Amino acid sequence: MAWRARDRDGEDARVTSPSPVGTRTLGRDGLTVSAPGLGCMGMSQSYGAADRDESLATIHRALDLGVTFLDTSDVYGDGHNEELVGEAIAGRRDEVQLATKFSLSRRGDSMVVDGRPENVRACAEASLRRLRVDVIDLYYQHRVDRRVPIEDTVGAMAELVQQGKVRHLGLSEASAASIRRAVAVHPIAALQSEWSLWTRDLEAEVLGVAREHGIGIVPFSPLGRGFLTGAIRSPEDFGEDDWRRGHPRFTGEAFTTNLRLVDAVRAMAEEKGCTPGQLALAWVLAQGDDVVPIPGTKRRSHLEENVGAAAVELSDDDLARLGEIAPPGAAVGGRYADPSYTYGDSPEHAT
Repeated sequence: MAWRARDRDGEDARVTSPSPVGTRTLGRDGLTVSAPGLGCMGMSQSYGAADRDESLATIHRALDLGVTFLDTSDVYGDGHNEELVGEAIAGRRDEVQLATKFSLSRRGDSMVVDGRPENVRACAEASLRRLRVDVIDLYYQHRVDRRVPIEDTVGAMAELVQQGKVRHLGLSEASAASIRRAVAVHPIAALQSEWSLWTRDLEAEVLGVAREHGIGIVPFSPLGRGFLTGAIRSPEDFGEDDWRRGHPRFTGEAFTTNLRLVDAVRAMAEEKGCTPGQLALAWVLAQGDDVVPIPGTKRRSHLEENVGAAAVELSDDDLARLGEIAPPGAAVGGRYADPSYTYGDSPEHAT
């Protein structure tokens, strides 16, 4: 299949046929998925208004290009995202590795986390219904509930595996301590956490513990919430309904400082003959064969640019240079405007 991707400015991103997407394995039980995958959250208006038809077309295009690892959650659009993904994969379920998450919900302007076993069961049934499937390939606890022993939560998740409703279990933004406790109950195939050139908290402790237990790593926001693509040059580039307008890294002095990091990535990308986003994503892909980033997008053009990252080859010198450009802690500003979004169990609050 001949295809050529275009970057975020509509220019030829110099990607050739065939699609460079490959596969990697998550967990010791062996969940084989595409690398990269596709984060679907933005299709439910997290980053400004989404176009339903374009979102569906983006998922279809992803499958055609071999990007078959799809990530959603019951909290994205309060169920809308799962319904959209379910509609998109109808008739193509056998091609897809489907991941979704539970435990987060909105309460007014706040988020609450619920890891009670009865909530595990209720959320799984609701997700299966919205996704229009009989089984979920990878089921994550979206955030660890510190009020409920993680052994109880994972125990209930394990029951779903025994019942044939879930194939593999995952954790999202879990600390090293939570990971150790969870794997004592049931094997964990994947840990989903933020990881990119400007968010490297994972590397301090959690990454090593996950690998010690054979857990694959699924980085979300590998493009720094779009910032590392170089397409965002001013806070005014965000729409009025884009939540990044209030993000600590996209406002005030932090924006200006972080833009210097992006400019350095852009300069290196020009030398490599790729886009800044492709270089940033290639760096994540190069962190290990157990790493499967899930860049999110709601547009086919951005999807195709992301796919092109799989063809970008980085030498040891390239990786060392990127490490100098963006060492741990290089980005200015917190990961969330509301610290409670991490619920005290994310890598940056690891215990």
